[in-house]
This record gives sequence, C-alpha cells and structure tokens, in this order.
Amino acid sequence: MVNTIIERLIEGLFPSYCDSCGQHSDNLSPLCSACEADLQRNNACCSRCAAPLAPGVPSRAVCGQCLQHPPPWDAVVVPWIYDEQLAHLIHRWKYRGDIKLTALLARLWLQQVQLPTTPSIDVIVPVPLHWRKMMYRGFNQSDLLCRQLHRQSMALSSVKINSKLLRRHRATTAQSGNTARQRAGNLRAAFTALLPCDNLRIAVVDDVLTTGATAAAVCGVLREAGAQHIELWCLARTPPPGS
Repeated sequence: MVNTIIERLIEGLFPSYCDSCGQHSDNLSPLCSACEADLQRNNACCSRCAAPLAPGVPSRAVCGQCLQHPPPWDAVVVPWIYDEQLAHLIHRWKYRGDIKLTALLARLWLQQVQLPTTPSIDVIVPVPLHWRKMMYRGFNQSDLLCRQLHRQSMALSSVKINSKLLRRHRATTAQSGNTARQRAGNLRAAFTALLPCDNLRIAVVDDVLTTGATAAAVCGVLREAGAQHIELWCLARTPPPGS
C-alpha cells in the first residue's frame, strides 16, 4: 500500500510519457502497457540463427538454412521480432542519437532472457564501428547496449566488457537492401581481433540480426583468435521475407 501511494505521488509530480507512442503512460515504465504488449516476442525461432519458425514447427528447432550452413557461433539469444514499433525505437536510438533509449532496450532484452546465476561467458564484446562512422554518429550503439546490460543485470556484474578486442578496419557500404551474399562479400576481411582469445567464452552484442553476415564475420575472426565458445546476443530479429 505504501509503495502504491509513493508511485501515485511520483506520477502526480512527474507524469511519465511512453517512449513509443508519446502518450501519457499508465505506469512508471518507459513504455505504456499497450505499447509493451504490442511488441512481438521471438519465442518460436531457430535455435541457431533465431529466425522465426513457421507455425507448427517445434520451438527452438533448427531451420533448413542452418542445417545446410551452420553459423559460426554456438548459441544465439534474440528475444524480440524487429517489428514496426521496435524498429521505430531502434531507429531513433541509432540514427537520431536518442541514447536515453539504451536503458529501455536493455531492459526489454533482460526481461525476456533468463541468464544463469553463474556466468556462462567470460567477456562481452560489442560489434565495433569503423572509425569514420563512429565520428559521424558519435557513439557505438552496441557498446552502449553492452554497458546497460552490465549495469542492469546482477548476473553480468562480474563479466568484463572489452570494446577493444575487435577493430573494424575497413569501412563497408550500407548493408540495407543487399542480399545475404552481397552482405557477406561486403564484410569480408572487415574485422580484426587485436588480442588473443584463447579458450575465452564470448558474448557478441549487436542490435539487429538480419542475414547474420556481420555476426558471422565477427564470430569467424574470434574463432580464429582462439575463442572456445561464442554466443550472439541481439535485441531483435528481422522476420523472413514475406512473413
């Protein structure tokens, strides 16, 4: 009862507004209840690439593409579908510099992911930006997300973040609109591991997983540097064409 009174007092003094629709929020969360309920959870997805599976296919099955061409990571965690609402939030975050959304996006990831109490990874690595893009944008959204996940999760408090393990030494053209093959070619030899990764268990963090070309390039470099176990952590997965 006391907590309810305090929450109502705070809401009266500092009314909250939804970060998605902009309307007055009915709770203290950055999203109102309606907008949060509208987000699409990526529950029935491929256990290797997190692509949403067709209705009737057992959850966490392996899709045909991954059976033929297994990705170079050992596990994938992508709890949300890149739908119109989440795309709007991520676009504001990345391209309009609305970095206050980082805390919300980290919370959305953590509320859907059950992390083990004893960390299964040794280090968290953000996908790096090329220095020119970093200068233009002013921040690396993957690095911001890593630090918010670390700040908000007790399970990750003892895990190191290493934003200097990888370097993106070759600028690439925009990936949007490219086919999977074009994306892969665009990223060939774009990343370098600056330190050895012998026997490390690594979580690679990025925002959106589309074809997996960027993640594959990064994870391939880490594997060559000696990484023992690689997990890919992203906010959202783009649905397959035509879905």
